[in-house]
Order: sequence, then C-alpha cells, then structure tokens
Amino acid sequence: MKLSVVIPAYNEEKRIESTIPKVKDYLEKEGYEYEIIVVDDGSSDRTAETVRQFLPRSPVGLPQIQLLQNKENRGKGFSVKRGVLNSKGDYILFSDADLSTPIEELDKLLKHLRAGFDIAIASRSLKESDVQVHQAWYRERMGKIFNLLVKIFAVRGIKDTQCGFKCFKREIAYELFSKQRLEGFSFDVEILYLARKEGYSIKEVPVRWYNSPQTRVSALRDSVRMLIELLKVRINDWKGKYERGPQD
Repeated sequence: MKLSVVIPAYNEEKRIESTIPKVKDYLEKEGYEYEIIVVDDGSSDRTAETVRQFLPRSPVGLPQIQLLQNKENRGKGFSVKRGVLNSKGDYILFSDADLSTPIEELDKLLKHLRAGFDIAIASRSLKESDVQVHQAWYRERMGKIFNLLVKIFAVRGIKDTQCGFKCFKREIAYELFSKQRLEGFSFDVEILYLARKEGYSIKEVPVRWYNSPQTRVSALRDSVRMLIELLKVRINDWKGKYERGPQD
C-alpha cells in the first residue's frame, strides 16, 4: 500500500520547515511506502526554497518528497486538486501545512477506509473530538453558522466539512477532484457534495486538533467568499457542469 500526502502551502516557509520532517518521520516509523507532495500556491516568501531543502538530490526512482509550484496564487482548492491529481498513492490524504490535525491521527482515518468506507474526514465537532486549542469565540460562531448553511444548501449529515485533514481511496479521489470547480476554501464542501451525489460512503472521524493562531483565513472576507462559493456548488450542479468531465 502506498500513501500520498498532499500539503497545500501559501507563504508557509516557517511552518513547512518543521511539517515535512514530522510527516516524513511518522510515515517512516509506521512503515508506509509514501510520497509527500507540497503544492506552493504562488508564495511570495521562501516556501519553495524551504521545501527544496528536502527534495532528493538524485533522480533515481520515485522521489518521496515533491514540490509543485503554481505560477500565481490560485487558492487552496486549486492547490489541493493539483496535488491530488498528480499523486500516485493507493490512499490520498490532504493535510493543512500547520498540522492542526497531527499527522498521527492518520491511522484513525485509514482504519475506516480499510473497513470499506470510500472517504474518511477528520472532524472537530463530534462528541468524541479532542480540541486541545480552540479558535477565538467569533471564529467558532461563524464556523457554526457556515456549517448550518452547508447543511441547508449542500451536504447534510456532516458536522464539520472544513477540517483540513481528509483521506480518499485513489480512484474515488481522482474522480471527484477531476470534477472540482471551486478554487477557494469551500472546495471541501464541493468534494463532499459530489461524493454524496455519486453515492460514495463518507466516515466522519473524531480527531485531536489544535487551532493555529497564525491562520490565514480572514474571519469576515473569507467567510463571505465561502458563502458565495457554497451557492456556486448548487448553481454548477443545476447548470450540469459536474456532468461534463474533467476541467483543466
């Protein structure tokens, strides 16, 4: 079994320097055959240079750590899609660069994929979830409002669609991300909406989670964008855009 870990990164030179070794060390300790794909989303800092320090110096074989660079800032959704569609693993995980969900929580998700689920997603909102460091109260409140809107307009039955730690079986990941249209933060909702539309099974898994105080998500600006994107999911479906196959 080969595992792919996709990490979108925008101006993450400080955090990515510790994230890559943490992910690499854990996967090797657990004996996984793996690849780590970092997608630099047009960063203006030294994110790409920092990742290059970890790249193999020999072209022999498949590199365990890879760097993909967007020519310009395109968004988290675009970056995750690019990483997923360039991955080769039997299971494909995407994880936020800050490891708010520690990489050690991966086995909880893989357990359910091995048991037959098609998709396993980390959740901060289940009774058994262990949120060690909470977001500011206004962010938590806005998150609850957004989740309510998600249930109304797109995906019911999932308490937390936005946790940046989700794992897919390869064929299913390729199918869903090939149809993805959104490039911003609401791409998670779109992917889960498409998964439900296709009848795939989704397991929401309680995890340990730490809020990162250096979050790049604007509570007001990005919340408005996410709401607009949420409406776009239904509009895209109504226009039949998800039936037209992959989009470059």
